[in-house]
Amino acid sequence: MRIKYNRVSTLNQTGNRFTADNDKYDMVMLDKVSGTVNFKERPKAKELVKLVEDGKVRELVVEELSRLGRNTGDVINNLEWFDEKEVNVVVRNLGIQSRPNGKRNPIWKLIGATMSSLYELELENIKERTMVGRAVFVQNGGKLGRPEGTLESKKKFIEKPKNQEILKYLKRGLRYSEIEKLLGCSPKTIKKVRDFADVD
Repeated sequence: MRIKYNRVSTLNQTGNRFTADNDKYDMVMLDKVSGTVNFKERPKAKELVKLVEDGKVRELVVEELSRLGRNTGDVINNLEWFDEKEVNVVVRNLGIQSRPNGKRNPIWKLIGATMSSLYELELENIKERTMVGRAVFVQNGGKLGRPEGTLESKKKFIEKPKNQEILKYLKRGLRYSEIEKLLGCSPKTIKKVRDFADVD
């Protein structure tokens, strides 16, 4: 099978930008999850892993390496795992393949390690710019969070897709810091979900 794997960071993103790819695939998968979530823990990626384990995948296509993750160690481990399973990984924006014509690309490891390190650095820069932007906004009199006087029922709050994800992780016993990293949400939101859903 030739599989295209796409990932977007938030539930609100549609993945429409991937429609420019007109290649033919046996299957196209889309995960709506943060790049900080380990590849093999993502819903669609789990299906992909099963197919690879069953020897059904010969080629995996991604738009860029950051679709596989923004953690250098996780990306490198997964690239090595795909290589062990003799799956050719194609990175469209770089125009490179891990196993062209079934033979290992000699510079693949170097490119994979370098690019995944750059994507991890990019993520840290985005976080830092966001934090600085929020601090400047507050210094200039801005207020973060929902506007005062906004009313929302507990039921409606809990039913939001991201809050359902938070609830799922709380029930699994994950710590606040782990959930923050996985979903990119604030401790205040996690506490509110826990309180509203009455999770111990």
